[in-house]
Amino acid sequence: MAPKRPTGADAFPKPVESSAPARPDPNALYAALDLGTNSCRMLIAQPKGSQFHVIDSFSKSVQLGQGLERSGRLSRASMARTIQALRICRQKIERHNVQRMRLVATEACRRARNASEFIRQVRRETGLTLEIIQPEEEARLAVISCAPLVSTRTEQLLVVDIGGGSTELVWIDLSRVAPRERPRAIMRLHAGFHTTDSPFPTAKVVDWISVPLGVATLRDQFSDVSDDAARYALMSWFFEENLADFTPYQDERAREGFQIIGTSGTVTTVAASHLGLKRYDRTKVDGLRMTSDQIEAVIQNYLDLGPAGRRRDPRIGPDRHALIMSGSAILQALLRLWPTDQLSVADRGLREGLLYAQMSADGVLEDGPL
Repeated sequence: MAPKRPTGADAFPKPVESSAPARPDPNALYAALDLGTNSCRMLIAQPKGSQFHVIDSFSKSVQLGQGLERSGRLSRASMARTIQALRICRQKIERHNVQRMRLVATEACRRARNASEFIRQVRRETGLTLEIIQPEEEARLAVISCAPLVSTRTEQLLVVDIGGGSTELVWIDLSRVAPRERPRAIMRLHAGFHTTDSPFPTAKVVDWISVPLGVATLRDQFSDVSDDAARYALMSWFFEENLADFTPYQDERAREGFQIIGTSGTVTTVAASHLGLKRYDRTKVDGLRMTSDQIEAVIQNYLDLGPAGRRRDPRIGPDRHALIMSGSAILQALLRLWPTDQLSVADRGLREGLLYAQMSADGVLEDGPL
């Protein structure tokens, strides 16, 4: 039997779709989720000029890496806590009908022997697909998130991201970039640390390192030391020893034109303590510049308070008191190695970097001042 001939509208051939790419939607919402060793954090944002406007956010201490140092595996309890938090993230993504997103996991999942099993469980129970990113991408995303805080006077830049399970350090030479182009040159690093074919002035990554020690993993290394001050000193010197391979410049560099930006809960907590904030206020902390003397004074105050005093201190907060001294030990080691008059505080990091990278790739950010 001959096939039936199409009639009516079906008789006309369907038009071939144009191969031209669709114009990016400037009103689209983007999500960025950062699952670290200690925290699960997410931002949902909308492009706005050369920046973005946050629509919704989520942050929860899940302690995914608890016990990882000892067993090499993610525990059932930590995975259950994390999946519960991820369910809330999924609800927010669905509520806002977010279509563009990157959901990443970092050091704890890089190290855990059962990470792939955990990723499958997350997909099965929440519908979310987590992507384990490598240290270089984690460092790159932290760097571009800080682009708006880069001074036009900065010729040498050190960005430090103190995480729960690792700490990333990136040293960038901006001396060949015109001063007003320096923040935007940092933003262009989202394409990679070693791009050579750019027609624009480029920021040169001199050296970078990912140290597998963050606030949680460093604390766990010295959990058997009972004396508070001794534990703090040991943590600081141990972290410094792990920076032996990071030598961007052997010679003494002038302080003028050098900027260090710190991005992490440790740095923002130290800043909030310095300001005496009873309630955390991002607008007062992000972009604040602290002198090394001010940072040392805050850390000394933490030591004077002792564990019990830090637990009660509202400036530190219930989620941070157990980790603030390991983070401070890292911060002090950095100030010893690179003596500088001040540090720029960044309340931004991997999530913001993920958003900037997605929006830049989609062409929805305006090419204006950051």
